[in-house]
Amino acid sequence: MRLSGKTVIVTGSTTGIGKAIAKRCLEEGAEVLIHGLEADLAESTRSELDPEGTRTATCVEDITADGAPERIVRATLERFGKLDALVNNAAKVGTGKIETTDPAAFDSFIAANVRGPFFLIQAALEALEATRGCVLNIGSVNAYCGEPDLLPYSISKGALMTMTRNLGDTLHRERGIRVNQVNPGWILTENERIRKQEQGLPEDWPKLLGDFFAPSGRIFDPAEIAAAVVYFISDESGPISGSVLDIEQHPFIGRNPAKVIGDEG
Repeated sequence: MRLSGKTVIVTGSTTGIGKAIAKRCLEEGAEVLIHGLEADLAESTRSELDPEGTRTATCVEDITADGAPERIVRATLERFGKLDALVNNAAKVGTGKIETTDPAAFDSFIAANVRGPFFLIQAALEALEATRGCVLNIGSVNAYCGEPDLLPYSISKGALMTMTRNLGDTLHRERGIRVNQVNPGWILTENERIRKQEQGLPEDWPKLLGDFFAPSGRIFDPAEIAAAVVYFISDESGPISGSVLDIEQHPFIGRNPAKVIGDEG
């Protein structure tokens, strides 16, 4: 049990990657605060992952709302008495180009993907310092550049990565709190299945991906991201702080797009 005796907040843990992380944390012996936007979904997730309800609590909050970070941390401390790890997984995902993104849309990405995690970490500082705990931010490989129609999302994930590296140094030195990040590539979550169908792809689109996108023959399962998260929030990662792990199945920086169209040059 790699997380035995630890208490973990996983934001956005009622679906997708967050749910997989919460499930793996429970399997590894942790107590988990399950967080999301819908009360019924939070409760059904809790019932599924922890039928007896002995090692979980739920908190329904919009992380961008005033006071939400403090309420999330308070709910954890009131239920479990301590906090060992904060996993900032909740995020806004969506499209947007330089020509089409208005100020309100841009601000919504920053609020959910940068401001929310920032103030959650701030609210958790005292509790994490008391346990010499850690923060694990869930980013994206799009942080390095991103596709043209993922511009505001990519910008927000780039800012999150800068925050991780900055705090990974500052908080580790000053408070003993480690801060790291994982940047997933393309993940087959239930929401991603729906999103791609809404964009016009057929229902069986995951089986139709070429080897440019999926050299292994498939894209990632959320459980594979959860496995990496457990390493970073467990004692196995020792003094590691300020690190970013890119979880992808091909080199995405400097990749040669000519090979996609068969250019041998």
